[in-house]
Amino acid sequence: MTTHIFGIRHHGPGSARSLRKALEKLQPDTILIEGPPDAESLLPLVASSQMQPPVALLIYLPDNPKESVYYPFAVFSPEWQAIQFGLSNNIPVRFMDLPLMHRMAIAEEETGGQGDGETGGQEDGEMGGQGEESKIPQDPLGLLAEAAGYSDGERWWEHMVETRKDSVDLFTAILEAMTAVREEMPASENPIEAKREAYMRKTIRAAEKEGFQRIAVVCGAWHAPALSQVPVAKEDTALLKGLPKTKVQATWIPWTYGRLSYSSGYGAGIESPGWYHHLWNSGIGNWALGIGHGALKRQEDNEEIATHSPPSPPSISITWMTRVARLLREQDLDASSAHVIEAVRLAESLAALRNRSLPGLPELNEATQTVMCFGSDLPMQLIFDKLIVGETLGKVPDETPMVPLQQDLQRQQKRLRMPADATEKMYDLDLRKENDLARSHLLHRLNLLDIPWGQFQQTQGKKGTFHEFWLVQWHPEFAVNLIEAGVWGNTILDAANVKACSAADTTDELPMLTNLLDKVILSDLPDAVIYLMSRLQNAAALTSDVTHLMNALPPLANVMRYGNVRQTDTEMISHVVDGLVARICISLPGACASLDDDAAAAMYENLMKVNNTVTLLQNEEHITSWRLVLSQIADNSNVHGLISGRCCRLLLDAEVLDATEAARRMGLALSIANEPSQAAAWVEGFLKGSGLLLLHDDKLWQVLDNWVSTLSEEFFVASLPLLRRTFSTFSEPERRQMGERVKNGVDGNTSGFTDDGSDINQENAVLVLPILKQLLGV
Repeated sequence: MTTHIFGIRHHGPGSARSLRKALEKLQPDTILIEGPPDAESLLPLVASSQMQPPVALLIYLPDNPKESVYYPFAVFSPEWQAIQFGLSNNIPVRFMDLPLMHRMAIAEEETGGQGDGETGGQEDGEMGGQGEESKIPQDPLGLLAEAAGYSDGERWWEHMVETRKDSVDLFTAILEAMTAVREEMPASENPIEAKREAYMRKTIRAAEKEGFQRIAVVCGAWHAPALSQVPVAKEDTALLKGLPKTKVQATWIPWTYGRLSYSSGYGAGIESPGWYHHLWNSGIGNWALGIGHGALKRQEDNEEIATHSPPSPPSISITWMTRVARLLREQDLDASSAHVIEAVRLAESLAALRNRSLPGLPELNEATQTVMCFGSDLPMQLIFDKLIVGETLGKVPDETPMVPLQQDLQRQQKRLRMPADATEKMYDLDLRKENDLARSHLLHRLNLLDIPWGQFQQTQGKKGTFHEFWLVQWHPEFAVNLIEAGVWGNTILDAANVKACSAADTTDELPMLTNLLDKVILSDLPDAVIYLMSRLQNAAALTSDVTHLMNALPPLANVMRYGNVRQTDTEMISHVVDGLVARICISLPGACASLDDDAAAAMYENLMKVNNTVTLLQNEEHITSWRLVLSQIADNSNVHGLISGRCCRLLLDAEVLDATEAARRMGLALSIANEPSQAAAWVEGFLKGSGLLLLHDDKLWQVLDNWVSTLSEEFFVASLPLLRRTFSTFSEPERRQMGERVKNGVDGNTSGFTDDGSDINQENAVLVLPILKQLLGV
């Protein structure tokens, strides 16, 4: 009876290659893998043809799905290869780490039941992953790398293990190295680490009692010394006595290489999963294992294959550089075959200078930036995102345990032809089409459930109200959101309905209710609409704050505007809108009086929102009432200049006032009887956003020019910031024309008109006449 300890690095293709070869040679009776026993029943799914890594085991608390743990696997993960080897050879495979039902219960006790959400997975300081969750006092790889003369542990491990040609006695060397490091490093103060290793040893003893003769133990290299020297069972039993328990559930979920990288915050992540995937498929993995080429059978017939070297270094380098060139060409960047050849030569030369048998990722990156990117680091970010990290999204079998909400979403994704993908995709939805309208409803409902699969985009391209633009990208953590949202219902429709009604019960604020109603109608939730309308009517009747009424109106106007496109009945909303407009018109004049600068700025924004809404609704009764209110505010001397000026401008745009009357009001506002600050505020409100009015109306220009000319130096300096703020909102051509007009004088001829006041420039007209004759066929 022998127990073989294989200390590996999580997500290392070299470790995976060496482990597969070692298992082929050992032919164990059972394989014990560092992993959660809570998910052991899910291991047979790894053999399914539908299972495509990267995937992750998700273990969570059923009553609080936010408290969850991920255990990711890539095709080049040693644990994944060990599981596949065991299942394909009918060898029992077990997980041997401390069960999550104990670890999560301990965490609950330590935090008093107030968890902090995602806790990560395989995060406890394993080889190759010193993340935020690490509890090891120091980085063991860093110590070994420093002793060997390397800059960091990552480079040392990759050189010594991941790109190693010969794996003979590799795991013995790893065990000796980690034993020496653990003897020199201070003991871990984390009690969970000791319990984990005690439970692993307990699992090994249980396998020995069952009569297994050759036991393969696959664990993080840090734990290897603790499992090779097994103390008496009594010590481990005492350490594990009285562990608390909690109920957990487990499932497989798709994962991405982006979430496997260090940047994702995952403790045992790797810097370059896309590069490791390339190593695995280009030689280090597939050459040794012969996946898809029958080499495993030949290896059984000829053991000499196991000692052959991997493919020549250029094969890996050339295939990588070819992928880089293809990516750059897809982005319309120059990358020829000559670039590939020169980049490979440079990478090989760098590797030779650094005493390396073949180029690694640092050498390839330096060669790529020098030859293909011409020294620029901007294309390197693209290469990093697309190739070095990668955007691969895995798949799980249909028979994977899922909550009903997940199953419903998958059915809808298939029906609507919207596959979950890790890459961003822009959808242009035409709401006149049944399938696109259903897609819009689904994305809006998911956002209501806090599952932001799609991000609504505000675009300036197509102006039709029947178009929606969505940027869609799937993230693995949405699986947890789906599980959490399962408390609201078993289908997306039911869950969104129930959650919307529940959200309505938690607030009495009118703007929040109207915003929620807007989302509910966009999501096509008729039951929730009826409930929200009842809540909205009650809240509107009790609301006396005019700003709340003004903030509540625009969302309802959007509902009425898009109702016909979305086949929504807007009659039930129209009478609520009528009531809001009437109450705003009654309360607004009093609310605009005696405001300070900050309150006036806030009221200005609300005033513009309501004006845009009334204009959008095109209801003559509303428009008439609103213009009367604007006139009352403009005539009130107690109203802040910013508000009074804007009301005058809105009345001018609506042709209620003519240019002469507007000039008269401007003259009164800018008279010496008024404070310069209020006069400047009136100018800001009147002109903000457009300077065309000044350019084309000589009367307004003259009034403003006279006012500025009469200001004393003190008042001019005080008013200058307000005037600058106003004129900065004008477009650059408008400001340039104003400057030219000031330079030429008030009476300067800058409009292109003739000296006699005629609107026609005879010289220009003569030039146009021949073209007009051709167009008219004269």
